[in-house]
Amino acid sequence: MGELAVEKRKKIIIDTDPGIDDAMAIFLAFESPEVDVIGLTTIYGNVYTSLATKNALHLLEVVGREDIPVAEGSHMSIKRVPKLRIADFVHGSDGLGNTSIIPPKGNAIAQSAAEFLVDKANEYPGEVTVVGLGPLTNIALAIEIDPLFSQKIGQIVILGGAFSMNGNVNPAAEANIFGDPEAADSVFTCGADIIVVGINVTHQVVMTDKDLEDLAHSHGKYAKYISKILKVYFEYHHEAYNICGVYLHDPTAMFAAINPSLMTYAEGVVRVQSEGIFRGLTVFDNMKKRWGEVTEWSNKPSVKVAVTVDADQVVRLLVDRLKNS
Repeated sequence: MGELAVEKRKKIIIDTDPGIDDAMAIFLAFESPEVDVIGLTTIYGNVYTSLATKNALHLLEVVGREDIPVAEGSHMSIKRVPKLRIADFVHGSDGLGNTSIIPPKGNAIAQSAAEFLVDKANEYPGEVTVVGLGPLTNIALAIEIDPLFSQKIGQIVILGGAFSMNGNVNPAAEANIFGDPEAADSVFTCGADIIVVGINVTHQVVMTDKDLEDLAHSHGKYAKYISKILKVYFEYHHEAYNICGVYLHDPTAMFAAINPSLMTYAEGVVRVQSEGIFRGLTVFDNMKKRWGEVTEWSNKPSVKVAVTVDADQVVRLLVDRLKNS
């Protein structure tokens, strides 16, 4: 019976830029019997790619899963633009709350992130879910390498976009999409089974100061680790949003992979603006109108965009799983 349960676990690859809330999502995945993490791929975003790789290796050492491969991703956008902006004011200069982490002993594998994604999609056709927690460059590169990648990958769960609300980089754009709008547009229109979790949903999911105390006083290994690195993240949210808590972006997206029934979805076409002051803007077509002319929106595959979330349940499950680690 145990072997059967393991076989049914969803294979996931986490494409990540750790990142405080990335660390929470990664620990959550390892404490979730519904999924089996088969690899981490790294990308710029909260930190530069090289530091994202170091942090991913470190987090796997914390988990005690150094056997899981880490593949380093792109250092620049799909249009070969270097990463100019990192969110050190949100996550700390080390990406993990300025906690002076112990340098990891392990190294990334020789394969690039995009090559690793393509290989795993070929090895387990239809079985692998990629959880994209950063800019979507690596996934777009995988589509470039293998045009059939979108058919071979089981699912792509994306943290990205701000649907019908302001972004978090500027009023138009959310950070992950802003990091590589061209890659995002390529992924959104590739035809894979895609779930998109935007900040319109993740801003509904708040871990409070009381939840933080709960983690700090628990005996859970991951709870204690997370409570230490969260200080900088809480300070940022207090100042930027004037809330006594933090938005749980990455863990909420991870829950869309673990248990998609925690959210409801609208289906439609998503395109991304690539130029001007609206660069990174995600626009959703609900497909309720038949348009009379052929445009850049015509005949594009649809995706599922999260619109509501059981926020209380997401927070409770996250806190419980971290405390029980």
